[in-house]
Amino acid sequence: MRRGTEPEEVWLRFVTGRPLSAITTQFLDWCCVRLKERQVPVLLLVWDNASWHLSRAVRTWIGQHNRQVKQERKGVRILPCFLPTKSPWLNPIEPKWVHGKRAIIEPARLLTAQEVAERVCGYFDCDHEAHLSIPDQAA
Repeated sequence: MRRGTEPEEVWLRFVTGRPLSAITTQFLDWCCVRLKERQVPVLLLVWDNASWHLSRAVRTWIGQHNRQVKQERKGVRILPCFLPTKSPWLNPIEPKWVHGKRAIIEPARLLTAQEVAERVCGYFDCDHEAHLSIPDQAA
């Protein structure tokens, strides 16, 4: 996340299971809470065309969220900007993922999920937050 001349800050959340629409909306809500604490009025999302970004459920959630923010005149508005299909070079996060992956892997063995999470958070100097997941009864 970037704002003005403040140093760049990376926010990461790991997912238990697949990155479905319900996980995406949890992540967006988490981001909005953090941004509201920092008095940031708008979250500009630069998104690829992953199915969980384009889903009707996510689009509906964003629309409802933005209407609520407008009605209450408080909160963080979400402005999604979608990248053209198959254009990873336009996504500013892609080079960070490449460098991060190269920094944490061990060619001699596979890492456990916990090791990956710890190394990724260490590399990007960010907190290891609880994994996002869908409760069993909702899945």
